[in-house]
Order: sequence, then structure tokens, then C-alpha cells
Amino acid sequence: MKKLVLSLVMGSAVFLAACGGDSESSGPSTEEMNPEELYMGKCSSCHGGNLEGSSAPDISSVGASKSYDEILDVILEGQGMMPGGMLEGERAEEVAKWLSEKK
Repeated sequence: MKKLVLSLVMGSAVFLAACGGDSESSGPSTEEMNPEELYMGKCSSCHGGNLEGSSAPDISSVGASKSYDEILDVILEGQGMMPGGMLEGERAEEVAKWLSEKK
């Protein structure tokens, strides 16, 4: 009997955990995402509040030298001392689009 109850409890826990989604996927939709806010939260500590650079390069006119795809690749994969994956998915795409417009 104890094994049955324990099995039910463990099975329920696994089921509920699988149904629960993580906070990352339940975040704002693309329409609600503000690329500047995403940048400020993940990138500004190294690239500066005005994209002017501090411990990382100035990216205030990065769109003049890199395409959207190149910027997205750097965000996803990293480059030099910058680690990849600071932003992912739609968040990375939104910031890459925003940065690609900086000429």
C-alpha cells in the first residue's frame, strides 16, 4: 500500500512539474518586448548605457558595419570575451533588429 501511495505522489509531482512552464517562456510576447529594456538588462553593463562601450566595444553604430544576421550570430554565439546566449530566441532577434538600425 505504501508503494502505491508513494508511486501516486511521485507520478503526480512529475506530471505537475511537466505542466508548469518556466518563467522564460511565459514572458512578454514579441509585441510587448522592448529591445532597449532587454539591452539594458543584459548588455549595458559591458557595452554601456548609451552603447558607447566600457569593458566591451562601442556598438552605437554597429548596424553600419554588421548586418542583422551577423549581429544576431554574435548575440547567440558570442565573440571574443563576450559569451553567447546572453539573450535567446525572440529576445535576441528583437535586440539584433534594434542594433542593426544603429548606423
